[in-house]
Amino acid sequence: MEYLDRFLELLNTLPPWLAYFFLGLSAFIENIFPPIPGDTITAFGAFMVGTNRLSFFGVYASTTVGSLAGFMALFWTGRLLGRTYFLEREFRFFKREDIVRAEEWFRKYGYLLVLMNRFLPGIRSVISISGGISRLNTLKVAALALISCAVWNLIWIAAGYSLGANWDTVREGMSRILLRYNTAVFIILGIVVAWFLLKKFLFSKKEPS
Repeated sequence: MEYLDRFLELLNTLPPWLAYFFLGLSAFIENIFPPIPGDTITAFGAFMVGTNRLSFFGVYASTTVGSLAGFMALFWTGRLLGRTYFLEREFRFFKREDIVRAEEWFRKYGYLLVLMNRFLPGIRSVISISGGISRLNTLKVAALALISCAVWNLIWIAAGYSLGANWDTVREGMSRILLRYNTAVFIILGIVVAWFLLKKFLFSKKEPS
């Protein structure tokens, strides 16, 4: 991604306070617009900690606040616009069937989904929108989303920092870790979905005709 490399080069030349701002902004935008590689930019922040350009706390705080702000922005969007607005439209990153599926998950798991949102690749933005549509308690959502963002970013930044002060090594290592993690999560989710479908099928077969 040439545009990403250019942005990272720019980020490395900025004064610390501005670098923190852009790290937080990228974490915010990642929630609003999922294709933005926010985790890669966060990993670059960890690399800058390793080269003593930025402080660990500064990178951690800015990315966590940005992630939380992005999640809550979508939460309030879902709350204000309501269910009908999203179901009547087919947004590329907030598909109708994804929102309906997320609503079903909320009925079963409630606030646990909010707590785990950062660890669920591909659906974290849908969770925030659906949480707002479901009119969950705002304070509980904010607290659980903060915990989720804080734990995820701590793991991600610590891992990036531990890989050393060479950006190519950090990027390659973090990409490998994230790929393995996402693959494992999708396999587990697939098994869970298959189990529920099988259970539903077997239950329907037992019902008297």
